Amino acid sequence: MENTFIEVGHYQLCKYNMHVEGDVFLSQKNPSDGRVITALSDGLGSGIKAGVLATLTATMATRFIAMDIPIKRAAEIIMNTLPVCKERGISYATFTLVDIEPSAAVRIMEYDNPPYILVRQNTVVEPIKEMTELVRKNKKTAPRRESILQYSRYDARPGDRLIFFSDGVTQSGMGSMVFPFGWGFENVQTFVLQCIEENPNISARELARKVVQQASSFDGFSPKDDITCGVIYFRNPRDMLVVTGPPVLKENDKVVAQLFDSFDGRKIVCGGTTANILSRELNRKINVILKDIDPVVPPISEMEGADMVTEGIITMGKVSEILENGGNTDKMKRNAATRMVEMFLDSDRIHFAVGTKINEAHQDPNMPVELEIRRNIVKKIASLLQDKYLKEVHIQYF
Repeated sequence: MENTFIEVGHYQLCKYNMHVEGDVFLSQKNPSDGRVITALSDGLGSGIKAGVLATLTATMATRFIAMDIPIKRAAEIIMNTLPVCKERGISYATFTLVDIEPSAAVRIMEYDNPPYILVRQNTVVEPIKEMTELVRKNKKTAPRRESILQYSRYDARPGDRLIFFSDGVTQSGMGSMVFPFGWGFENVQTFVLQCIEENPNISARELARKVVQQASSFDGFSPKDDITCGVIYFRNPRDMLVVTGPPVLKENDKVVAQLFDSFDGRKIVCGGTTANILSRELNRKINVILKDIDPVVPPISEMEGADMVTEGIITMGKVSEILENGGNTDKMKRNAATRMVEMFLDSDRIHFAVGTKINEAHQDPNMPVELEIRRNIVKKIASLLQDKYLKEVHIQYF
């Protein structure tokens, strides 16, 4: 597992006519020990109230596990913190919590969410689960099913996929002619296996998107509940190089060109001056593609050896904004920034080669304030990719 990357991806839709999700998905990499901790919480009902309580549940769960509080104790604290519905006598939020050690030992705690799916070598593996009864204090007694925590543990292998979701997935289509009782857990399993069979290298993010969109289709694309799916994929890392900015010393132009030419992975050239340097050093032509023209983001270009060539500061500023707002580009106009975001999210190890020569054009006081200098934008993007999307990022300055 030493050369295996843990990709965490998710996708969600909120209930039709609601503007806030009642499901919450959180993931973090614990800086002290390298553990990857992920939580999916489903708030009872939908809208703001459900979202707030799901956020509280997911946040407490991830923090308690990061602090090594025993899971049973953590679950009891969460249950006794959350209010109980007076009418139904049940807690306002459920959760699935995944804790992955650097050694690839995986612990999973489930509280009233649908069961997770573990796929290994294109086959569903049935996990062995321990049932633990939780104790409520100073609360109205809830039904027995509400007080059971399911715990399981296994050692992950390269290629494993862990899929977990809210009941908006399994209950989609409920009341329809095709699925009067909902899509159902077994049908979700079958669909997941079909997606993997059709695309064995499908990313965690794309598989989560397919599950949620399929569930939404059974509700006529007007979801009757919040629909969320999270996927964790243990895979060989996918590398990506972003070259941006001219080096301070002209003699380093050749060094950057050699780095670019020898890199094994996806490659983006960001900035007109940077592209011209590589074009000159490698004797390759640059062609502007007048397609997907956008009034805000400059068009992309193409050059042999590069997956994409873009303008610099404006495009990267937009990329930073999209990543900060969740990274979902589905409803955005396709342009250089959205394509770059998708490439970032589909990569695991991202390397930045950053030239630090000052571009006089970006020092004009009449230019928008948000056009920060290149180095600051790269640092911001790198921070977002590491903290919010759990990517491995390296920055080298020239």
